[in-house]
Amino acid sequence: MANRDISLSIIIPFYNESGNVKPLIESINTSLKMYDTEIIAIDDGSTDETLNELKESIDEHNNLTIIEFTRNFGQSAAFQAGFDHAKNDFIITMDGDLQNDPRDIINMINAIHEADADMVVGWRKKRMDNLMRKIPSMIANRILASMLNLKIHDTGCSLKLIKRGLLEDIRLYGEMHRFIPYLAYAKGAKITEIQVNHRKRRLGKTKYGLSRTFKVILDMITVKFLNEFSTNPIYAIGGLSIFTFMLSIISFIGLIVCKIFMNIDMTGNPLLIISIFLFLIGIQLLMLGLLSEIQIRTYFESNKKEIYKARRIFNAPEQK
Repeated sequence: MANRDISLSIIIPFYNESGNVKPLIESINTSLKMYDTEIIAIDDGSTDETLNELKESIDEHNNLTIIEFTRNFGQSAAFQAGFDHAKNDFIITMDGDLQNDPRDIINMINAIHEADADMVVGWRKKRMDNLMRKIPSMIANRILASMLNLKIHDTGCSLKLIKRGLLEDIRLYGEMHRFIPYLAYAKGAKITEIQVNHRKRRLGKTKYGLSRTFKVILDMITVKFLNEFSTNPIYAIGGLSIFTFMLSIISFIGLIVCKIFMNIDMTGNPLLIISIFLFLIGIQLLMLGLLSEIQIRTYFESNKKEIYKARRIFNAPEQK
């Protein structure tokens, strides 16, 4: 495959990255001049000179498109806007702070073909960040790896190469850009990972800290539930219902034991209230699970949504 046959859409969110804009765009076009490349820059509500620098760059680079947000919506919204406007076969996401090296994209292109993969994820093995960024990222990566059962070292690395078709059924909300590999993996995508260069931030300052970790954990719970129980929510909610019923039974047995062996009045024993309370909660959870099942079936039937996605269809030789 000739280089010109490979078309790239590079999506970069910018938020108060004045001074980094022009060097990054120049570096991308220099490193990837052998490819058919478009750059989609999203100004995510910057309050400095970022937007002006982007407008100045568009006069020098005819492959640059600028999307200006009305306010700061976050990285997930910026990446989604880029996905919606991208035209080429391969989508590349990266940060606008010059810490990602555009030259790594060439290695990613080679890797996606060699591994016959659908996505390549960057791994910043030697991160050039301070502890306030490393610690939250390390915590988040370990939690995600164990909870989502996806063996990727660095889910927070923005540098990713994705086949365009993979993004057709993926929508990003909250902080879910971090979960793109998992969302793709849940649909059966083949994902590979390569080490990438990570450079020190030259200008500006990081916008993320420890508070982001908690958002990521909440989004992780949402993503896991939506992907694993979207077609059968009764399994998750019903499981909680059964657990609550069991606690109610254990509490009631304890109530009987106290009455028989210790002659403790049942009406004055708090275990009676606990047993009744847990039993009612169990019924409510069971009803919620059944209602969720009805809603899910209504959703899939009314929208003609598929509950599966086939990678390929192979026919017998005699079939057309």
